[in-house]
Amino acid sequence: MLTNAPRGTKDILPDAVGAWTHVEHVIRDLCARYGYGEIRTPMFEHTELFQRGIGDGTDVVDKEMYTFSDRGDRSLTLRPENTASAVRAYLQNKLYADGGLQKLFYIGSMFRYDRPQAGRMREFHQFGVEALGEESPALDAEVILLAYDFLTALGLTGLTLKLNSVGCPACRPVYRERLQAYFKEHLPTLCDDCKDRYTRSPLRILDCKRDAEQPFMAGAPAITDCLCPVCTEHFEQVQQHLTAAGVSYELDPRLVRGLDYYTRTAFEIAYPPLGAQSAVAGGGRYDGLVEELGGNPTPAVGFAAGLERVLLALEQQNLLPAQPPAADVFLIALGDAAAKAAFPLLHELRCGGVRALMDYAGRSMKAQMKQANRSGARYAIILGEDELAAHTAVVRDMAESAQETCALDHLVEKMISEVKV
Repeated sequence: MLTNAPRGTKDILPDAVGAWTHVEHVIRDLCARYGYGEIRTPMFEHTELFQRGIGDGTDVVDKEMYTFSDRGDRSLTLRPENTASAVRAYLQNKLYADGGLQKLFYIGSMFRYDRPQAGRMREFHQFGVEALGEESPALDAEVILLAYDFLTALGLTGLTLKLNSVGCPACRPVYRERLQAYFKEHLPTLCDDCKDRYTRSPLRILDCKRDAEQPFMAGAPAITDCLCPVCTEHFEQVQQHLTAAGVSYELDPRLVRGLDYYTRTAFEIAYPPLGAQSAVAGGGRYDGLVEELGGNPTPAVGFAAGLERVLLALEQQNLLPAQPPAADVFLIALGDAAAKAAFPLLHELRCGGVRALMDYAGRSMKAQMKQANRSGARYAIILGEDELAAHTAVVRDMAESAQETCALDHLVEKMISEVKV
């Protein structure tokens, strides 16, 4: 047990980290262009934050949260998502004080007790954005475009953008009644969870994976038929902005997302070849959440993207970046005296921006050449007794299988210039 990571978690090893940092670089570059600032929130929060923010009765709160009591008997929970945390930070740090739009993004680990499978881990990583303080449909469209641009900037193709409106507190009760009336005769065939949802949150029946293939699901009322005039106008304007931006989408009246705080716009971007885990990004508007958590009524919209799923999609399309070589230069020192002379050269090369390695075990020339090859170094610098006596080193071009002798006084300068060409 001690040598195995907990089920549902995974080590990200050096040969895979490059893909993650590539994705993170794209995120930070894109968010800078869109004007979003990075926020980093605690890994755990007071449990009540998620109970109120996500909603009692949701699968996340009822079944999936990692909750524990600390030594002060306070109930704490590892964050299962980051919107509630971002809103808490917005309120606690009075980011609303200037009265303007706050645009935030985050990258980090989330935790849910779920059945581990490809693209779905118990510790998983999300990139998300939250825009707080504006109710304009243009902001909804901006957030959707940011999510879409993130995926296409990575080179992904074959994406599907699904769009819906889940209404507001004024029109959703009408839809709730229609759903309950429709599903009443089908109650005996619903799963146990949906029987419970029927009373507490009938919209969540539409989001159920177990009952999704039931034949009567296709005939369920669509929420867009129950929208009030204000929500209808808002939804139409979101669509107009997306169309003007040249982004294709499809309307999906069954799309309700899995969290209680959504209002009006809801969206999801899928990469269908991933199968059951095809949703790579999703989000929407949550105009009531800030007030629910103790703030003044504040409109807001955001999304989150699952980075494990994004990386799976990149792998399927052969878009993962090539692993760069571990070194530019490998110093081969033959003997103790050469090793002592090579060490300060190693440091000078690194200070000059050169990725440099050397062997510390005193291995043979043949063994060190193998190490140099494995490192991917373009150059091997060979320093032995004869070279030390002549105050020189042999510089071997590993790609061209050519070598030359260079004075030690000029070696560092030469290698810096060669590597940076």
